[in-house]
Amino acid sequence: MGGLLELEQDGGVLHGRFHWLVEALEWAAAGIDIAAILLILIGAARFILGVGAAELFRRGAERVIKTNRERVELGRYILASLELFIVSDIIHTALSLAFADLMFLGLLVVIRSIISFFLDRELELVKKDLGD
Repeated sequence: MGGLLELEQDGGVLHGRFHWLVEALEWAAAGIDIAAILLILIGAARFILGVGAAELFRRGAERVIKTNRERVELGRYILASLELFIVSDIIHTALSLAFADLMFLGLLVVIRSIISFFLDRELELVKKDLGD
């Protein structure tokens, strides 16, 4: 009748009988985290190059438009990365047995979802300004 505390102590079926599966899922989550980080780095590099080119080779309104287009592209990379991080968080949550870990991971998913929501709204406003 211990419920969650009892599960935390005995490890449950997944951790007891399928430890190999737990380990494989932990590796998968780590791979997803790495992919998300690489995606952010690619987006940041493209943003830096694009804004740099706009600053060097464009003037006036054309420079602002190019910079805003680069912001939208960076936002797309960030949103895609956040979605991957949320997938990883869900895997970690499913594998976690500690109640404190579940609470932390749940809060992390909520925070990342909120960031994603507001970033998506901002991108829509910028796209609207660009006329896309």
